[in-house]
This record gives sequence, C-alpha cells and structure tokens, in this order.
Amino acid sequence: MQAVGVVAEYNPFHNGHRYHLQRARAVTGADVVIAVMSGNFVQRGEAAIFNKWQRASEALHNGADLVVELPFHWAVQPAHLFAQGALLLLSAMQVPTLVFGAEHEQTDFAALAHATVNDSQAFKTFNETYATLFNAQLESQTGFRLDQPNDILGYGYAVANSKLSSPLRLVPVARVGSEYHDVQMNPRGFSSATAIRQTVLGHQRGVNVAANVPSETFADIRHLTPLKGWSPKMWALLRHTLLMMPIASLHQIYQMSEGLDYRLKEAAETQANWDDFLAAIKTKRYTYSRLQRVCLYALVHALDDEMIPGQTDYLRLLGFTSAGQQYLNAHKKTFGLPIVTRFDQTLKKTTLNLDYRAGMLYEMLSGQAQDFRHDPIRIDNK
Repeated sequence: MQAVGVVAEYNPFHNGHRYHLQRARAVTGADVVIAVMSGNFVQRGEAAIFNKWQRASEALHNGADLVVELPFHWAVQPAHLFAQGALLLLSAMQVPTLVFGAEHEQTDFAALAHATVNDSQAFKTFNETYATLFNAQLESQTGFRLDQPNDILGYGYAVANSKLSSPLRLVPVARVGSEYHDVQMNPRGFSSATAIRQTVLGHQRGVNVAANVPSETFADIRHLTPLKGWSPKMWALLRHTLLMMPIASLHQIYQMSEGLDYRLKEAAETQANWDDFLAAIKTKRYTYSRLQRVCLYALVHALDDEMIPGQTDYLRLLGFTSAGQQYLNAHKKTFGLPIVTRFDQTLKKTTLNLDYRAGMLYEMLSGQAQDFRHDPIRIDNK
C-alpha cells in the first residue's frame, strides 16, 4: 500500500483540512493518508479547542486513515523543530511523500533551504526577535521573505528533510480560502481555524460555522465544551506555579533564559489577568508565541533533557480506519520507532511521562479523561 503523509493541528478540523487530505491523496495516488497531529497543546503554546481524541476522530471521518500524535516535546516548539519532529515520525513509518499547504505553492522550498545558512549565533541580540533577524538574512540571500505561516513550515520541512538519511518527497499544495490569521468568517465555506475558534469561543455556538466545517466537527462544536487557548483557569494555574516555584527551580525550565524567569515571576506578582501578564512580559526579543510556549513549559515543569531534540521518540496511535489498519499490519514490523497503542503505568513513568503530564493538565482544564481511558479510535470505512 502506498502512503502519503500530512502534518496538522486540526484546531479545529475544518473544510480546508478536508480539502488538504483530498488533495494529498489525489496528487500522489496514495492508498493511505497518514496524519501526524499535535496533541492537546499546539505549536503556539496554547490548549487545543478540542482534545486530541475528538480532533483525531474528526480527521478520520474526513479523509485521514491513520492519525499519530506528535509528542509534546516536538508539538510545542518553534516551527523548525515542530517540522523536524513530524518528519522524523513520517520517515519512521516509511512514508515516501509529505504533502503540505503553502501560501506560495510554486516556491522551491528545498532549494530555498539549501541556499540559506542558519547560523543561530549570528542572531544573538536583544533588540529583535530571532524570526525578524532570520528573515532579514534570508531576504538578503535569496530575495524571498518567509512571512506566511504555511510557507514558514514548508521551509522547516525542507530543512528537516535535508537531514534525513532517506528524505521524503515534498509536495506543496495551494492553501485555499481565508488567510491563516483571518478573523472574518468566509461565506464560501473556507474560513481559517482562527476565525472559527473566535466564533465558537465567542459563545455563538455554531453561528456561521456549519458551512465551514464537516458535520463531525459541527457536532462537537454544538455538543461539547470548547477550550480557550489560555483560559482563566489555565492562567490561574500558571500564576500559582510562578508564585510558588523558587527562582532556582524556575530557571531550570526549558527555554527559561536571559532573565526571563525573573520577568515572569515579577509579572505574576503584579498582574491579575492573562492578557495584562502577557503584555507585561513582552519585549522585542520575544514573540508572543515564544512567551506562551515558555509559560506552558513552566506549567508542565518541562526541563531541558525532556524537550531538546534527541530523546526517545515513539508512534502514539490515536486512531485508524480499515485502510489505516491494513497499512499498520503490513508495515509495523519494519517501522523505525516503537508503536504505542495503550497507555500504562510503565509508559507514564518513563517514555511518555511528559505527554502524561500534559494530558493531566488538559484533563484538569477540560474535565475530560485523556490517556489512561482511551484506546485508538477504529473506524470501518470499507
């Protein structure tokens, strides 16, 4: 069976995602579409609107055949590490092709990655963010500027792919409908996830949403309680953590560098709500996404040796269709990483301990049981 891979957050799953899955199958002729999906927390350091099981189910009903969770230590990282983790998992599953959305699908991302030199030491300055400095260098070298989210990820995929011993074929497809950060609902049925989240979380309970999402997602919107990216409860937990944790312990949190620990602790003492806290810690040096990720790291007490690339990876199966199960049966013995189908006490204490802590945080926020009470979702699509 021929497989094609996609990488997504599905936050939530919408018509554009369904189109992406359809295009991935069409342009490659694949029998099976494998999605590597973020778990309960997404790349910008926020809680997903619905838990990973709900989002995996939405995907499996709308074109995906196999959904694998991108581990926390990859999912809540900058774009280049997010891309690296996803490519490693697809490579381990012997997927030959990645199809990804792009704002400029005609761009030769592999050539762009090859033409640039990413020297992190060159960006050691306190006056601008890494992204700003990197883009200035990229534009000076190639004339191209990475300022669209999917293009940035496409570049990340190309860089990560170049480091694999057996690189995948990268196939960009045009993003359709609204722009990534567009907050207005699109009457043609292709609104951004941002617009859909804002509408749903604005307590409109599906107004103007039905035409923009598959029926499974709409059912979740209507009948389940969506979770805000940084809810008052999540902020309260973070504030308590920052106030109670000694500065020496806070300093050990992943990416807590250059006095950021003191800055966060001081702001937690003086700011009563999340938006004011975030504004108080913002500087030109750090993007909002970077700050949100660091705050999430603090909430789950993520340390360097748990987050830096190179630790043990695994294939956490969230669900599969009949076709996905056939692919697993045919290839799982030659996968390059161990498959995890059921959570147990050993995994809780070892390989998946960080994912367990993240899952418990989401369970506290949502009241929805996560890892221990779930087996992979099975959908018969014969």
